[in-house]
Amino acid sequence: MPSPFAATALIGESFVGDGADAAHTIVVIGRKGGPVETAWATVLATPSAGHVPFMTVVRPSVPVRPLTLFVNKAVAGSDLHERAIWGSAQAGLAQGVLDAVAQGLIPAGDADDLLIIAAVWVNPAVHDLDACFRNQRAAARGAIHAAVTGTPSVSDALAAAKEGATNPFYTPSPEVLAASAPEVVAR
Repeated sequence: MPSPFAATALIGESFVGDGADAAHTIVVIGRKGGPVETAWATVLATPSAGHVPFMTVVRPSVPVRPLTLFVNKAVAGSDLHERAIWGSAQAGLAQGVLDAVAQGLIPAGDADDLLIIAAVWVNPAVHDLDACFRNQRAAARGAIHAAVTGTPSVSDALAAAKEGATNPFYTPSPEVLAASAPEVVAR
């Protein structure tokens, strides 16, 4: 009998670090034979210019379990950016996935029956491969934790929205938040 773990797709997100070496990772976890497998194979078979998905390995010829597809969200640029994508960020993703298995977030007994798609942001201005690795490892594990636990909850998201939307690239001023509120815009 199949395990109930990841009977449907699980989705999680995590952002770790500051500046150009920060990591932003989104994961989709699902079972082989389901829609995640279809998406996994489709993404792998249809690369686009600057975005070449690849299977994450913990060492050459040793793919992580669950099999994990690395999808870069930024077009590979400089030599250092390429080394960060295929080197330190991939190694961080591999280690983070295996940390999640070792810690029981993903049941080891199910690992061969699961697939992960990881959309990974590596800033083209990255400058520290070790920081990139550390941040990606934490972001991968954090995204898997969020997927498995279903966090944040809707109430968590609503509470954060009351404080105002923000991200590493933009924070609206209190005046912009107030002027764009639905009750103001509807007038």
